[in-house]
Amino acid sequence: MKELIVEDIIRLCDGKLICGEAKTILKNFCKDTRDIKSGDVFVGIKGDSHNGNELYETALQNGASVCILQDIVVPNEIKEKYSDRAIVIVKDTIAALQKLATYKRDMYDIPVVAITGSVGKTSTKDIVASVMSKKYDVLKTEGNFNSQIGAALTVLRLKNHTAMVVELGMNNLGEISRLTKMVKPTVAVITNVGTSHIGILGSRQNILKAKLEILEGLKKGGKFVINNDNDLLHDWYINSNNKYDVVTYGMENKSEFCAYNTEIMQDGSKYLIDVGNKTYKVHVKVGGNHFISNSLCAITIGNIFNIKMEDILDAINNFELTKRRMQVEKLENDNIIINDCYNANLDSMKAAIEYLSHLENTKIAVLGDMLELGNYSEDLHRQVGDSITKNNIDILITVGKESKYIADQALKNNMEQQKIYILDTNKQATKLLKDFLEQGKVSILLKASNAMKFQEIFDSIYTKNKEGN
Repeated sequence: MKELIVEDIIRLCDGKLICGEAKTILKNFCKDTRDIKSGDVFVGIKGDSHNGNELYETALQNGASVCILQDIVVPNEIKEKYSDRAIVIVKDTIAALQKLATYKRDMYDIPVVAITGSVGKTSTKDIVASVMSKKYDVLKTEGNFNSQIGAALTVLRLKNHTAMVVELGMNNLGEISRLTKMVKPTVAVITNVGTSHIGILGSRQNILKAKLEILEGLKKGGKFVINNDNDLLHDWYINSNNKYDVVTYGMENKSEFCAYNTEIMQDGSKYLIDVGNKTYKVHVKVGGNHFISNSLCAITIGNIFNIKMEDILDAINNFELTKRRMQVEKLENDNIIINDCYNANLDSMKAAIEYLSHLENTKIAVLGDMLELGNYSEDLHRQVGDSITKNNIDILITVGKESKYIADQALKNNMEQQKIYILDTNKQATKLLKDFLEQGKVSILLKASNAMKFQEIFDSIYTKNKEGN
């Protein structure tokens, strides 16, 4: 195992050791005092609403062996009390984390797959990591820990791993650039370019530009994997005289790894794919074309690393999906609830609605606001309304200010008014859904941006249902 020590903080981050030993090993890094375990490294992060640096004493009480802090004065009595612990002051703790992560990454000569995209980063990461685990001891991003802080913390978890699958997120130009130069992928992946953060970036072209920054850190000789069905990625691929080794996957446009005879079912999806001289049947346990696309990405990467197709197919069939991403739960009275409420944008909304349309029972879409869309918000919410009527959803329930445009568009598209419910709160939606559930045989989709807190709806319904059983 390759270790970092306090001396590395001093050397790489211009840190000042105010107590403790410079040879102290840096073990697990943590930014939340509630999660600190004995021997961990606490990193104080200054946020918009609170300053984690001020909680250093709590971290020490909980067993932290090292604290990395900024803009804080530690009293002499604390330094004397915890003289066996190391406290290091740096100019910027986030920058320090990234410098340490960059240094740690350079210690490892291993395959690294970095994944970004407007939609499907986390679920694609889950499937890819499952496939890679057939050959390697894989470190993967936990949940969607894909931010400037989260990605660094992921890299710093490297121990005896022989491969890493890391998710890279962004809100603005320049962020993927910093992350990819830290992660240095041997394979870079863009799942798609959609409308997430369009209110900040101003256009899908700018979003494409931001996503393509992932190539700035790609290792020499590395592969660039793209979803060839995405319009902007497809246009970039066929029109640019690029210097990268591009590998494509898709269902619609001719690609190196192409699915055909696709079938979406209630318990997942299946399709055929030709690899080498053989045809394989693929089963994905999560339904929807977007998960077919995610699995195609995993097949592509599995083949890049010469993993046997039989192992790849087994991994796809048995991967564990991060919660709140197309989490399908069967309830009593033949009811189904789909918890896809971690985040939402136009593409993921349309994909989830399309999946709902393939289910049995009365189809109920509970949709909340998509955020960070700026001046595009009304138009994009109306496009979701078009998807509702196109897919013949039986009942539409909206919660929130912006989602009213979804309802209005569905009404304009001649959806019956008595089948549309425009609500203001999650409590109202929960009460209404419980009435529908008592009738039995309904399939419910919960989909909204995370800030809409639709998890409250799911928890109330799912917990009650389980208690009832």
